[in-house]
Amino acid sequence: MRQPPDRLFAQPLAQVPDFVFNEDVVRVFPDMIKRSVPGYPTIVENIGVLAGQFAQPHSVLYDLGASLGAVTQALRRHVQIADCRVVAVDNSSAMAERCREYLHAQDAMFQELLPVEVIEADILALEFQPASLVALNFTLQFIQPEQRLALLGRIRQALLPGGALILSEKLRFEDEQQHELLGDLHIGFKRANGYSELEIAQKRSAIEKVMLPDSLEQHRERLLAAGFSRVVPWFQCLNFASMIALP
Repeated sequence: MRQPPDRLFAQPLAQVPDFVFNEDVVRVFPDMIKRSVPGYPTIVENIGVLAGQFAQPHSVLYDLGASLGAVTQALRRHVQIADCRVVAVDNSSAMAERCREYLHAQDAMFQELLPVEVIEADILALEFQPASLVALNFTLQFIQPEQRLALLGRIRQALLPGGALILSEKLRFEDEQQHELLGDLHIGFKRANGYSELEIAQKRSAIEKVMLPDSLEQHRERLLAAGFSRVVPWFQCLNFASMIALP
């Protein structure tokens, strides 16, 4: 099925509203994320591969902030563990509804996939079950900074020994020259993917008060404060990275 292109910010807006994951965004999200986040397909597919090292029987694999379920689909493709299931959570009703449709289509294409449950809920209020793998794929950056440590602490408490949290985020950098360089290169990535200067500027205005990135060191310190023992970065492309946090 051909995905509609992202043209949400292609026309001048008198006032650019804050970015929300509404039906308009859901409709173009696959095109938006592919053209906006360098390395996104590699991160998603390899979360599934990495999960195969940590998934355990009789446990839950969480996809928190699941959006359209790309990580959930990767988990189901790569993890073959008895009595293991995936729980995909998103607080956007439009995202959760479309996620269910995509997962139903995946069921029709593959056999013997892990069972999955899609929940429309706020992950800050979620009661976690014993988990061997938790994925926060470009989700924590949309949580208010003062609420991030408590969420990570609750995830750590739910993780079984030998499990893991995989955290992917856009990064900011303490070194201003590095931050500016990688920011400029990211804009170049968007230009190369067909976004106009107007689209880039209006999208930046829409998201700058909603998505609040941290530095890699901030992530490391917070994860350790939440009770994780080790934080291992495993992927970076420009100012986007993913890391594994071990209990």
